[in-house]
Amino acid sequence: MSIAKVTEVIASSNKSFEDAVKAGVKRASKTLDNITSAWVSDQSVKVKDGKVSEYRVNLKITFILKD
Repeated sequence: MSIAKVTEVIASSNKSFEDAVKAGVKRASKTLDNITSAWVSDQSVKVKDGKVSEYRVNLKITFILKD
């Protein structure tokens, strides 16, 4: 039987929500082993001078704990 844990990560990108998700998972994988999934629980944008300047996502990262 495996035990999984979920941790929350906030990531951002100047390009897109998809890029923010990829950046968040990539960064999380530097410190978390056995990542199995990521769920976008929230997304938002930062606006500057009437234009979107940053895309932000809140991710719930699931990973399997080692025995």
